[in-house]
Amino acid sequence: MLSPFNNKARRWLSGRKDLFTHLGVFAGGTQKPIIWFHCASLGEFEQARPLLEAIRQQYPRYNILLSFFSPSGYEIRKDYAGADWVSYLPMDSAGNAKRFLDLVKPVLVVWVKYEYWHFYLQQIKKRNIPLLLVSGIFRAEQPFFRTWGNFHRNMLACFSWLFVQNQESKKLLGTIGFSENVTTSGDTRFDRVIAIAGGADTILPVEKFIAGCQVIVAGSTWAEDEEELDHFANTHPEIKLIIAPHEIDEDHLKDIEKLFHHSIRYSKLNAQASMNVPIPNSALGPHPNVLIIDNIGMLSRLYKYATIAYIGGGFGDDGVHNVLEAAVYSKPVLFGPVYEKFVEAVELIDAGGAFSIDNALDLEEILLALLKTGDEYHTAAKAAGDYVYAHTGATNKILSYIQENRLLTN
Repeated sequence: MLSPFNNKARRWLSGRKDLFTHLGVFAGGTQKPIIWFHCASLGEFEQARPLLEAIRQQYPRYNILLSFFSPSGYEIRKDYAGADWVSYLPMDSAGNAKRFLDLVKPVLVVWVKYEYWHFYLQQIKKRNIPLLLVSGIFRAEQPFFRTWGNFHRNMLACFSWLFVQNQESKKLLGTIGFSENVTTSGDTRFDRVIAIAGGADTILPVEKFIAGCQVIVAGSTWAEDEEELDHFANTHPEIKLIIAPHEIDEDHLKDIEKLFHHSIRYSKLNAQASMNVPIPNSALGPHPNVLIIDNIGMLSRLYKYATIAYIGGGFGDDGVHNVLEAAVYSKPVLFGPVYEKFVEAVELIDAGGAFSIDNALDLEEILLALLKTGDEYHTAAKAAGDYVYAHTGATNKILSYIQENRLLTN
């Protein structure tokens, strides 16, 4: 019903067209047993990736099927080379679940964080296929912990083992009878962001744009974030701002250009760099001090250029985006007031590596204090990096469980 009016709904439908036919070709054409990873979207994929790639390396005799529910995950990672097949998950129904599992016949299933589909879970349990939840996170307000939550608790009972991010999640699960098959392993995202930071390559046009200045990298921003940032950027031309918006449609990019008086898009900067053209002066005189990233996929590499990182989403109902991608580079992190549901954001503030702001005045006060790069800056920067590196190891804990229980063999 939504598809004529909503691009995401259209992609959700078109991506599932002839899905079983294509899936049958893959499954029927392989002689290797299949491990099935399922992620809701792109964020969950980043959590799955360290474990997926470790399994890929240690158990080469298996094929890996990677499925997504959301177009935002599938469209960006449909060509991901780490999996043998990338697919949408067919809509949850008794018939689809049976047909999917009849075709794939997975020997191990790994679901990530908080994706629960009743019919698939029941079919997996019925077939006695080992099923792991990784990087799970639980809160008291979820249906599992309500008096009327039997349906959801039955879905949890389908999992062979639950690997959760924190002790609070484990305690909550214990209140509803899940204690014998729960491990506090941490979040695999910590392993992932460390791997990304270790392999981050140089972006020459960005280095040319920075030209030795102090830099604020604002990632995954929404309009509300950009409206908080524009005054500081417009009144401090000596500070460079790199802004990577969450949405890069043309209308939004034009709105950003209206907010920031001296800006240039990355696509234009890159074209100039390839022709060795100097960054031009604007009509008002000064060089651009705001770089607008008009592509997807660069953000995690941009944070290494930051003096300070600003993470978007904290002024919207959904909350702040991934703070770890910036903190891993030992950068102080700022974000808006909506962050309470994100454990790593809360803990990063408690550790002294992050700051929450309520408005543009808060933002300016904290930025100016940190940009002095004195003790306050260095303490916050070190706290951010230390927090990330202290929480690594979730991938190895899950791998050890797989090995000790001989869920896979070489």
